[in-house]
Amino acid sequence: MSEIVKQPTPTVTEQDVERIVRRDFAETEFDSILSMLAEYGSDTYHWEATRVRVDVLKIANGDASRIRELVNNAKGEYRDVIYFAEYRRYGDHSFTSETELTPDEEKKLIDADWKEFQDWFTK
Repeated sequence: MSEIVKQPTPTVTEQDVERIVRRDFAETEFDSILSMLAEYGSDTYHWEATRVRVDVLKIANGDASRIRELVNNAKGEYRDVIYFAEYRRYGDHSFTSETELTPDEEKKLIDADWKEFQDWFTK
């Protein structure tokens, strides 16, 4: 039986969402970006709303025109947004490779994904 490597998950707040919007977008876009982000979390099936909003911001990479598309994607399958924002390297290998990773290889991918997320989050 292979060893299970735990993926870290970010702890984020609505204040983080606002901080990142202010950091990555023009002040004139602040209200409209927050309004689009608020569309995710308005229904009972919208899980982990704040985390998903932060992940939408990461994937959008400062491009306001992508926010609505990403929010709509999250409404359909929020885990896809989490995957692309937080676990891209690990997920890409898991979904495209026929070879199984060793626990060390798995940990390296997970650590690289986590470092990328943390570097973006704290810049």
